[in-house]
Amino acid sequence: MSRMIGTVSRGVRAPIIRSGDNLAEIVTASVLDAAKSEGYEIRNRDIIAMTEAIVARAQGNYATVDDIAEDIKAKFGGETVGVIFPILSRNRFAICLKGIARGAKKVVLMLSYPSDEVGNHLVSLDALDEKGIDPYRDVLDLQSYRQHFGYEKHRFTGVDYVEYYESLIRGEGAECEIVFANNPKAILSYTKNVLYCDIHTRQRTRKILLANGGETVYGLDEILSAPVNGSGYNESYGLLGSNKATEEQVKLFPRDCQGLVEDIQDRVLKATGKLVEVMVYGDGAFKDPVGKIWELADPVVSPAYTEGLEGTPNELKLKYLADNDFASLSGEELKAAIKQEIEKKDANLVGKMASEGTTPRRLTDLIGSLCDLTSGSGDKGTPIVHIQGYFDNYTTE
Repeated sequence: MSRMIGTVSRGVRAPIIRSGDNLAEIVTASVLDAAKSEGYEIRNRDIIAMTEAIVARAQGNYATVDDIAEDIKAKFGGETVGVIFPILSRNRFAICLKGIARGAKKVVLMLSYPSDEVGNHLVSLDALDEKGIDPYRDVLDLQSYRQHFGYEKHRFTGVDYVEYYESLIRGEGAECEIVFANNPKAILSYTKNVLYCDIHTRQRTRKILLANGGETVYGLDEILSAPVNGSGYNESYGLLGSNKATEEQVKLFPRDCQGLVEDIQDRVLKATGKLVEVMVYGDGAFKDPVGKIWELADPVVSPAYTEGLEGTPNELKLKYLADNDFASLSGEELKAAIKQEIEKKDANLVGKMASEGTTPRRLTDLIGSLCDLTSGSGDKGTPIVHIQGYFDNYTTE
C-alpha cells in the first residue's frame, strides 16, 4: 500500500540552552532521542530546524541598554536623533528605544500609520477615511493624532504604543516629540540626524534620506554591528532581529550560523547514515487576517541553512491537472495519469500553467514559517523542529 501520510512537523523538546552550550551536540541528541522515544526513523531529506533564539543564546550574543546608548552617542553625538519607522513591539523594539533615548538629548519619533511595517495597527484605514486623512501625504503631530483618533489600544496586547514609546523615551531623561508620517523626507524638517528602523524597506529609506539632505544617517542594522565594550553584535543586521532578554539586556540575532547547520548535518549522517537538511529559523512570514500583523520582524526567515534547502518548490498543481489535462479520467486511471505526469515533470516549471497556483516563495521561507508555527513562541519548550516528508510528492511510496 502507498504511504498515506505526507508532511509531518514535530516540535522536539530540548534542554534550556545557556551561553556556551554545544548546540550541535544538543540538537543532534534531542532529535535522535525524540525519534527513539516516539518510534520513528530518521530519513534522507528530513529537515531539522532550530530557532534563532537558542543559537544566539548558545553564542552568548547579548548586549545591554548601556551598550546601545554608547553606540548611539558615538554615532549621533548625544544630541537630537530622529527615529523613524520602528515596529510597534514591547519585545522587539521597546528595549532598543530605551538605549536610543539613553544616548540622546532629544528623540523625534516618527511612526508610520495606519500601521507599522509588519502590520501592527495604530488606527484603521476606515478611521482614516472617516477623518479625510491621506496617510501617503499628511503629516500629523501628536496633538492632531490625539484629536482625530484618541487613545487607540492594540486589540491583542491592550497597549497604546504611542503613549508607551513616549513614556520610555521620557523615562530615560530625553525630550520627546512624536510625528506620524510615511514619507522618510518628513523627518528632515525636524532633524538631519536620522536613525531609520524599518526592516525590509531600509535600503530605500536610506537612499531617500541621503538624497534629500540627511546628514548623519544610520540604520538599526548599523547599531551594534560591532562589539561595544565586549558586547554581543551582529555585523550584518545590528539590532535588527533582536529581542528583549531582561529589562536591561537584549539578545541579538545570531551570527556565523553556517558552520552550525553543517556540523549538525554531519553528526546526524554519522549517527544514522541519513543525509538531512538543517536550518536556523526566526519569524515566519505569514499574515494574521484578524490582527493584520505580517509577523516577519526578523531581517530574514533563515540566517543559515544547508545546501539542499536552496531554491523554490518545483511542484505541479494537482487540481489543475485533474480539472484540465485529465478532466475525463477518474479513479485509478486518474491517479496513474497524475503520477506519470509528476514523474516526467520538468526540472524547472517556472511559467508553466500546470504549476500555476503553487506557492511562489523560497523553500527556507516556507519551511521557516512552518517551523515557527510548530514551535510557537511561548512555553511549548520545543525550539527544535523535525520535519519529515516535506519533499515527498504524490508518487512517493
